Amino acid sequence: MTQGDGDLDSLVRKRIRALRLAQGWSLEELAGRARLSQSTLSRIENGQRRLVLDSLVTLARALDTTLDQLVETAADDVVSSPVIDSARGQMRWPVKADPGMTVIRQRMTEPPPDNPSRMRAHPGREWLVVLSGTAVLLLGNRRFRIETHQAAEFPTMLPHAIGAEGGPCEVLGIFDRDARRSHQRPDGGGDKGQA
Repeated sequence: MTQGDGDLDSLVRKRIRALRLAQGWSLEELAGRARLSQSTLSRIENGQRRLVLDSLVTLARALDTTLDQLVETAADDVVSSPVIDSARGQMRWPVKADPGMTVIRQRMTEPPPDNPSRMRAHPGREWLVVLSGTAVLLLGNRRFRIETHQAAEFPTMLPHAIGAEGGPCEVLGIFDRDARRSHQRPDGGGDKGQA
């Protein structure tokens, strides 16, 4: 076993124990959920028993996580810088754990469009939080006023648009793969006043 393998082994053992404690479970409770003996689980956590794939899969399920998450190592690229899109007034960060997700910060100065034909519908989901100011979200036939520190989440198959009310506002949005693709299209997707 290399030094890197030993570090991973230790990390996985610590993670199992931390996840168990985060759930508020005793060794006995997790052992029962994983169908392992309490002594086996104790030896896994304290490094006296070899980690084997079968036990890791069982423990991952019992801890309501995946094997990948249980054994993933810390990434070197923890900090990322935004991609700046000056034309749209946006800063974009990809979410590394889910390449389909993107976080976008946008400053809006215009109200949402008056014309319902300017509202868009597309596959996906969006989540946004207003960082400053007040935003207005038009969603189908409904109008939502979103104040600073309030959030909204909605399916984007409903016609929608977003804009500022009473002055500029800054919005931080999280877009899934489908919603992000729609906003990157050259047909006006992502224009100010549209979500």
